[in-house]
Amino acid sequence: MKSDIYKPDIREQTLLHGISYPTDIELLMLILGSGIKGVDVEKLAGEVNRMLNKSKPEQYVENLMKINGMGKGKALSVAAAMELGRRRNNFKNAKIHVPRDVLPFVQRYSMESREHFICVSLNGGNEIIQVRVVTIGTVNRTLVHPREVFSDALMEKAAAIIVCHNHPSGNTDPSEEDINVTRMLMEAGEILGVELLDHIVFSSNSYFSFMENKLLFED
Repeated sequence: MKSDIYKPDIREQTLLHGISYPTDIELLMLILGSGIKGVDVEKLAGEVNRMLNKSKPEQYVENLMKINGMGKGKALSVAAAMELGRRRNNFKNAKIHVPRDVLPFVQRYSMESREHFICVSLNGGNEIIQVRVVTIGTVNRTLVHPREVFSDALMEKAAAIIVCHNHPSGNTDPSEEDINVTRMLMEAGEILGVELLDHIVFSSNSYFSFMENKLLFED
């Protein structure tokens, strides 16, 4: 039996148009990869979609395995994809009251062995629009340019941003370069009309807030 019964070849269409192109059913087709004898992948994906819609996350694996053609492997693959999506998008509609409220949404990068510079864009109600990695550096250094930090925030019509980066060493004291980058981003934000609310340096068990420490920020 063929393992890729796509209509029309959703793999090629997705590669051509991007991962946001497929419907929910087609995304499930890509995850499942194949159907079984008598049940093609599109029909199987439809049944999986209906089961997901009426199941709680903790029931995904158990309920998916009730579907004909869904063994442990496929059920776990779908449940894992759902959980990864939830974790990656758990910031949606989150309101930031103080800058350190963003920490739960970037904390996973604290375990990375290289510095990740992250921009959190906010709307006028201080709700998170997006959390994205701007650039990845070395163990103790990352190069950042205002253009990279503000380009997406401007397209999103963000009112403000909070930038963060991890220190793999575990020491969250800002370096001289961190201070210079923050000053540069503040100046760029003033020109562009997108306020820089804070720069947070974090590790797995501590953080340093430029705003809380009144470093380069006025009261």
